[in-house]
Amino acid sequence: MKKSIIAALIGASFALSGSVYAGVTTADIENDAKSTGDVLSWGIGTEGQRYSPLSQINTSTVKNLVPAWSFSFGGEKQRGQESQPVIANGKMFVTGSYSRLFALDAKTGKKLWQYEHRLPDGIMPCCDVVNRGAALFDNLVIFSTLDAQLVALEQDTGKVVWKEKLDDYAAGYSNTAAPIIAKGLLLTGVSGGEFGIVGRVDARDPKTGKLVWTRPTVEGHMGYKFDAAGNKVENGISGTTNKSWPGDLWKTGGAATWLGGTYDSKTGLAYFGTGNPAPWNSHTRPGDNLFSCSTVAIDVATGQIKWAFQGTPNDGWDYDGVNEFVTYEAGGKRLGGKADRNGFFYVLDANTGKFENGFPFVKKITWAKGLDKDGRPIYDPANRPGDPTKGADGKKGEMVFSAPSFLGGKNQMPMAYSPDTGLFYVPANEWGMEIWNEPITYKKGAAYLGAGFTIKTLPAADIGGDYIGAMRAFDPKTGKLVWEVKNNAPLWGGVLTTKGGLVFWGTPEGFLKAADAKTGKEVWSFNVGTGIVAPPVSWEQDGEQYVGVAAGWGGAVPLWGGDVAKKVNFLNQGGSMWVFKLHKG
Repeated sequence: MKKSIIAALIGASFALSGSVYAGVTTADIENDAKSTGDVLSWGIGTEGQRYSPLSQINTSTVKNLVPAWSFSFGGEKQRGQESQPVIANGKMFVTGSYSRLFALDAKTGKKLWQYEHRLPDGIMPCCDVVNRGAALFDNLVIFSTLDAQLVALEQDTGKVVWKEKLDDYAAGYSNTAAPIIAKGLLLTGVSGGEFGIVGRVDARDPKTGKLVWTRPTVEGHMGYKFDAAGNKVENGISGTTNKSWPGDLWKTGGAATWLGGTYDSKTGLAYFGTGNPAPWNSHTRPGDNLFSCSTVAIDVATGQIKWAFQGTPNDGWDYDGVNEFVTYEAGGKRLGGKADRNGFFYVLDANTGKFENGFPFVKKITWAKGLDKDGRPIYDPANRPGDPTKGADGKKGEMVFSAPSFLGGKNQMPMAYSPDTGLFYVPANEWGMEIWNEPITYKKGAAYLGAGFTIKTLPAADIGGDYIGAMRAFDPKTGKLVWEVKNNAPLWGGVLTTKGGLVFWGTPEGFLKAADAKTGKEVWSFNVGTGIVAPPVSWEQDGEQYVGVAAGWGGAVPLWGGDVAKKVNFLNQGGSMWVFKLHKG
């Protein structure tokens, strides 16, 4: 009798404390932005603000920040490390290149277990063998793989609970994004826009991996729900066939949702950015080519697109609009901010998608002269790459020099928002490209570009200095640049801001930096020995605040960067997790 009473009391204690025995719940995830003892979602809260309410590490104490531990991802599998770790019940789960996942003791860095996904020959990742993180739900940790699968593992043991195929890697599909949990559903996108795949958002039961609904992000394709037996039930077409796409091009239209999404419980909407239309050669596909280069807001309960805002209609520069849509409260309204790859920052009504404000967050934009009253770009026709069918030999259209480059004013590296300052902290890059169009036809599994390019640095006179990267703080209400910290190499990692009045970010030169969130004054830095292309996180454990970041130079810049890649080819690869805390001496 006594033993049963004690067991009951212990079970109640575990349930009240929210320990691993109770598992990570939907309510836990929706409270992630406010809780301090864990990091349960990509974005440190499903809204994607990347704001920590912790203040033990602040502008006064950050000078005492020192390494607590470092863990090597090991082996020869280095390359780019873009993962944001998630943390629950004292365990850290961080993904690595080549579709690996590590479970670590968050306080000591001790490896608890490791999972290495067996990748087939013939995978076709566009932009390095990266992975951006995992999702937590109940007792599971779930992540996607380069061969377009989802894998769910037990948090305690690393045992595989389920695997589900997202799509056919031989057709160019892959996945690198961190899944998110919204209303108890697992939401994922797909990668592969350079291969003529069709972008979409899937919702699954996170306990089983079974599909609940799927919503394409290319106009003309049908969405589906799935019944208990796994059968498809039509759930409405996405837009109107051929309204914004000519002929059959919508069937291989791209618009990949390769960065994943955010979710706002106050609106009930998930926000996914969509990539370039396929092929890059815009002269083959007159029209807006919905829903490419857009933010789409999806009702999580039904899988329907409630609104969409397109940053670059009829894109001709590979200005993927996948960048994260970060929701926040201002002036009694629910708004969202997005620093688009095309160089413009957009503020939209998070409920309706109505354009509220827009402004450049980079110094040089050539492809558009500005935005109209509805946020639509005012194109400069002379800066669109030419039609190859009208070229002298029919094999190459007129080349133009465009800024920003196709790697974007901002790419995969997520920005942060502070409710304390009301500012967005944007890792921006200043660069341009020579770009031209070429004839192209679709072939399954082959690159589907129809364009050539070379990325170039910009003259110092055009951007106010000899640099590429710049950490910039913007007021979203006015568009005012409040401060900036310039960086020689491109910035390719994300941002963290905290209640302690700090902004953290990493550089390809290997420095994790902290600056005063109000002034931009650099107050701390530490070199981890390899470039940082991942976003930092912060959490509290046993009364101490920690800051952690994955390190390992790689990603798209060394692969696609042209003159810029040559400028930074001295940077070393790596693969490790670094964690810091205050020195108590």
